[in-house]
Amino acid sequence: MLSLNNISIGYKGLLAVQDVSFKINEGEIVSLIGSNGAGKSTIVKTISGLLHPQKGEITFKNIQIQETPPYDIVKMGISMIPEGRRLFGRLSVLDNLLMGAYTTASQTEITKNLQTVFDLFPILKERQGQRSQTFSGGEQQQLAIARGLMSRPSLLILDEPSLGLSPKLVSDIFRIVKEINTRGITILLVEQNVYEALEVSHRAYVLQTGHVVMEGQSQELLQSDLVRQAYLGM
Repeated sequence: MLSLNNISIGYKGLLAVQDVSFKINEGEIVSLIGSNGAGKSTIVKTISGLLHPQKGEITFKNIQIQETPPYDIVKMGISMIPEGRRLFGRLSVLDNLLMGAYTTASQTEITKNLQTVFDLFPILKERQGQRSQTFSGGEQQQLAIARGLMSRPSLLILDEPSLGLSPKLVSDIFRIVKEINTRGITILLVEQNVYEALEVSHRAYVLQTGHVVMEGQSQELLQSDLVRQAYLGM
């Protein structure tokens, strides 16, 4: 579904990501793991069109998108849940969700999509008139994911969805990620919470200082000495 081929991305003359390649097959959950500053968020911003690579190609469903603007990438079927959620705090839950549906012209489709996200997140249906800024961190993360689903993406990118959440809420978020995947949505999961990410994903890539240093099946990486020592404290 998605492939990155030797992309390099820089800021102000300095390369943050160098010659990175990876692929995501339809139906997979693929994790991109690494410490803070490894280049994970830079990569997802580039896939989403917020940044453009200095070199290399990004292909989505056999179409090159490395120069495509963000609003067209959403229309093509890629939705990103940004780090920090970036909700519209003064807007209601419902209005936040409708903002996520701006690419959908059909009111019938929007109503159908709302029902889908309300099935996944019942609390949002109960509180759809409430301002999002009054929600807890876990509730805001649910709303951010639901807003991303309103465009009916075929690829959902989650950038640090567990950031700032308690262990109980982290488990809830990863359970929701698995449920979304069972509904036919391919997922790229970007995480510092390495153990949880590997537990929920099919495959993973390990990023260090802008380079992919390891890749493989998630369960195999959980047994890797490098991963266990560097990220799991074992």
